Amino acid sequence: MSLHVLGINHQTAPVALREQVAFGPDALAGALQSLRALPQVHEAVLLSTCNRTELYAHADGDGQLLADWLASHPDAGHDLHAYLYRHRDADAVRHLFRVATGLDSLVLGEPQILGQVKQAWAVSREAGALGGQLDRLFQHAFATAKRARTDTRIGANPVSVASTAVRLAQDNFARLDESTVLLIGAGETIELAARHLVEARTRRLLIANRTLAHAQELASRHGGYALPLAELDKHLAEADIVIAATASREPVLHRPQVEHALRLRRHRPMLLLDLAVPRDIAHDVSGLRDVFLYTVDDLERAIEDNRRSRREAAEQAEAIVELQTARFVEQLQAQGRQQPVVRLRAHGEAARAEALAKARQQLAAGMPPEQALELLAHTLTNRLLHAPTVALREAALSGDGELGRAAEKLFPAAARDAGDA
Repeated sequence: MSLHVLGINHQTAPVALREQVAFGPDALAGALQSLRALPQVHEAVLLSTCNRTELYAHADGDGQLLADWLASHPDAGHDLHAYLYRHRDADAVRHLFRVATGLDSLVLGEPQILGQVKQAWAVSREAGALGGQLDRLFQHAFATAKRARTDTRIGANPVSVASTAVRLAQDNFARLDESTVLLIGAGETIELAARHLVEARTRRLLIANRTLAHAQELASRHGGYALPLAELDKHLAEADIVIAATASREPVLHRPQVEHALRLRRHRPMLLLDLAVPRDIAHDVSGLRDVFLYTVDDLERAIEDNRRSRREAAEQAEAIVELQTARFVEQLQAQGRQQPVVRLRAHGEAARAEALAKARQQLAAGMPPEQALELLAHTLTNRLLHAPTVALREAALSGDGELGRAAEKLFPAAARDAGDA
């Protein structure tokens, strides 16, 4: 049985493929049940974010069954295997620790990924797909990420995809204090974007969401104006900048809507930032004049400066990850070495319970206590020594002296008594 990690991320697969393999919040529980139904899988966790979809499993075999399962995801397509990365045992441990610490993120050291890893762990636990092995692994990952952020500057001046998007808009498109920004969605990414926009003194903030109450809550915290997603067309032309990040499986903004908004704006340019996977803005919108559309993959270039500034902190965090990986693997190996002891004690406990129950039955049936105790001792001795005695006799007959020497180490008193005799 091994630890396995399989997945795709922003480094191995384009956004067009990542959005096909993304698991929405409503689909995770069913997907985990499907995974656990596989004969080789004992535990599983699914991590699905805008930049990655990863499967963590405690399973038998080489992981091919897991790869086939992920490739069979309804929207994945037949070529997913070519984009998959796979890690096993120590490499799987190291990968999770790097992900939780932000070392494997699009934005180096970004803090949101740790919360997403914790959420994936919690969903697996609630779905009954989490067992002791993966639970210990993820708990150790959380502790490793905390230590890396405490002991290094990997988390200093945290930068997220949302803040990078706002900075891109501010530095390359328009003065935010003269702009109207429309946010589509009400999740964590949009919350972060709203916070950065307010700090940048954005002139006007519109927040559209399918559930109006959620948009209203966000608007009340950041001084924006809330509107239902159904009224998006009425207000789209007001927006100089649109930032979208919903959990929708289908685009929420299409080319005809943007074309209509541009006519109303007399073709004043619009900046559209799509931070969602699957994408919220239809890809053919990019073909419109006077529209500048960026996806999460486009932000890769915009955040390269941030990545360079954090390289030194990242090296320190990598050292912590390596240390914690070695410690966790040592614990796993020690646990494996202790399994014979655990099984031996369990065998002894079972023999004791069986012999004791039988003696109590005999006492209840009227057998004299002395006779019952004698029978108890005889039964327990036979039960405990039968298998070792047979193995030692067969070893002696075959000329195998190694088992005999092991028995002398295990039972030194018996060997000493035999020598005295």
